[in-house]
Amino acid sequence: MDLAFTREEEAFRAEARAWLTAHVPSEPLPSLETAEGFAAHRAWEAELAADRWSVVDWPTEYGGRDAGLVRWLLFEEEYYAAGAPGRVNQNGVSLLAPTLFDHGTREQRARVLPSMAGGEVVWAQAWSEPEAGSDLASLRSKAVRTAGGWRLSGQKTWSSRAAFADRAFGLFRSDPDAPKPHQGLTYLMFDLRAPGVTVRPTARLDGKPAFAELFLDEVFVPDEDVIGEPGQGWRIAMSTAGNERGLKLRSPGRFLAAADRLHRLWEAQGSPAWAGDRVADALIGARAYRLFTFAAASRVLDGAALGPESSLNKVFWSEYDIALTETALDLLGAQGELADTDWSERYVFSLAGPIYAGTNEIQRDIIAERLLGLPKGRR
Repeated sequence: MDLAFTREEEAFRAEARAWLTAHVPSEPLPSLETAEGFAAHRAWEAELAADRWSVVDWPTEYGGRDAGLVRWLLFEEEYYAAGAPGRVNQNGVSLLAPTLFDHGTREQRARVLPSMAGGEVVWAQAWSEPEAGSDLASLRSKAVRTAGGWRLSGQKTWSSRAAFADRAFGLFRSDPDAPKPHQGLTYLMFDLRAPGVTVRPTARLDGKPAFAELFLDEVFVPDEDVIGEPGQGWRIAMSTAGNERGLKLRSPGRFLAAADRLHRLWEAQGSPAWAGDRVADALIGARAYRLFTFAAASRVLDGAALGPESSLNKVFWSEYDIALTETALDLLGAQGELADTDWSERYVFSLAGPIYAGTNEIQRDIIAERLLGLPKGRR
């Protein structure tokens, strides 16, 4: 891929930079893992959407700019360089939306995507269960056919954003007699405020409810909220997972900005020699990840699908994030450990990276088996 961007792409970048300079809040918003912060971040999503900056790569009919993948990456670089707030609707924008574009109906896209773009409806991911996390195919929550739709029952756990979100999407076992565990699953959207739904927030290490357990008791979901064909949920979910790991969940802009902040912190602390190599590794790693991601984007634009290479991305950025934030906390010393700083919150969040979006152990199995051609390991 030629990384000399076109005049139009550079103009797009300049327009994004100017808008962000004029609109990014001068003070950081409260943590989005609190009720106050969640509301503030929802309002920020509305401000972005008002000028069509919330989903720049989406078609214009759904609130985007039809800007394409490369300009989305450029926007992300400008977004994080500007110090803009975290995205409260990332589960929806990065995971559910690509799934709807690939497998949803025209009616579903028209009904779901505009309110997602504007932050009016914030989505939670509801995949994991107490005995079905990395081994997602062993999930037991069920969807039973009823007149006009389905009845959902069971328990979901570690549901990101569910403490304050409006709706969720997940997999349910709709055919318990299917011959294999990953067959007979159906992908559904449901309302977190519907009768029969109980949301129990789960406190993170710092006490903030970044996740929640969901208890579902005969929750009615109409047929219009089934994505794809009933029983085909596994195939659709793997499409979602590929987007999550490969391109959309963690753009390079996030790490480029963090590495530059780390570099400035290191200089402000007197450029201590003991941290020099770690800061250099962070700067090099962010740029290497950028090149890898643009290469993946180039393959997608040439018509290729995201494949098992997505697992390389996921292992890299999740471990990179921990190393980067650990270096920042070490530079800050006791202040970094004790104060409720942006770095400390980022560090707490980074610890979950090797677990969510498929554990790194599973990703390494995929790399070994599908990319390197090694035999299956013991399970």
